[in-house]
Amino acid sequence: MAMLKTVTAGFLPLTDSMILIAAREKGFAKANGVDLILSKELSWATIRDRITVGHLDVAHMLAPMPIAMNAGLVPFSAPMVVPMALGLGGNAITLQKDIWENISDKENNNDVDALANGETLKQHVVQRLKSGQQKLRFGVVHPFSGHNLELRYWLSSCGINPEEDIEIVIVPPPLMPDALASGQIDGFCVGEPWNSVCVSKGHGRIITTKSEVWKSSPEKVLGVRAEWAEENQQTLSSLVRALHKAAKWCGDRSNRPELAAILSKAEYINISKEIILHGLEGTITPSKGNTIMLKDFMVPFDRAANFPWQSHALWFYSQMVRWGQIPHTAKNMELAKNAYRPDLFRSALKDSDAAIPSANMKVEGALRQETAVGSTGRLMLGPDGFFDGKTFDPDKVEDYIASFAKDI
Repeated sequence: MAMLKTVTAGFLPLTDSMILIAAREKGFAKANGVDLILSKELSWATIRDRITVGHLDVAHMLAPMPIAMNAGLVPFSAPMVVPMALGLGGNAITLQKDIWENISDKENNNDVDALANGETLKQHVVQRLKSGQQKLRFGVVHPFSGHNLELRYWLSSCGINPEEDIEIVIVPPPLMPDALASGQIDGFCVGEPWNSVCVSKGHGRIITTKSEVWKSSPEKVLGVRAEWAEENQQTLSSLVRALHKAAKWCGDRSNRPELAAILSKAEYINISKEIILHGLEGTITPSKGNTIMLKDFMVPFDRAANFPWQSHALWFYSQMVRWGQIPHTAKNMELAKNAYRPDLFRSALKDSDAAIPSANMKVEGALRQETAVGSTGRLMLGPDGFFDGKTFDPDKVEDYIASFAKDI
């Protein structure tokens, strides 16, 4: 048997780290010639710093982070590539329970409707500002995160200016429940299981989810140091194949109880398997004792969930421009798009039975129902709509960015 190639991967204790964990625990990595070493980290800043200095080869990574690193938007970074995505959805927005109970309609207190609950929150924010109360403080996991950008998108679409009407601070994911319970923040946007943990402790109320704000939306990616990817092309391809197999296993609903048990281990998330299973199965508990089913809450494999769509990269770029994180130039737009590498995904899986999209980009938010698309096999995408009815055409980035000018 050929010697295994060692790959060190960083991850945060989040449910959407499942593909990396399953690849190791279920033997998919070893079967593809990879000795996958997993390193549990506390914060996304630590992930960024450790991959920069070479302590990590690859990482479970925030989808906008490789764009920010390649653009030099952080003081400490190395060039990155994204050969694979690690799933769709999985985040939620949670508010302090007492605040929500005081402002919400008690007759409709168990929904996560992005539009209706956004309007309720807007009315409360307006009242706080008029009365001179302290602004609501929301936690997000990193400035260059889907969490920050999707929270801002949701708030602004509901008439709340995230630059002026509230305060946004950075909190590592595992600390979110305690930060809210101690009054350091009033709400947060984070990945599972930390929303469900907060609800289970009686401190928070999930008011909407990523899948409600933007269905089939991108979340984490496999971030790879570009230098390592260039020097280890065959090993990277082997890793992508292993992770693709692991994603398929995670996507099989019959495996969810076993997956939850694996993720609950102390070396991984270290939270009860029952709470983790909520996110995996989409049985979300907005408030304690009340459960709703969100079929599309977290998608690890179906709908090309592992394909690194360059249109996803450009949507993140558009929001980074919108909120002043990066200047809009042709060079920066190309840099953002080319951080995502569908060519590496295709190369790794070309001899497999994987259904791979024929295109590198698509109009985001255009599909209101499941739709067959061109691919190497049978592939269904969607629904993928934004809650406000807008669409994003990656060929018209400038028009899209300009459309937000009147919103803030």
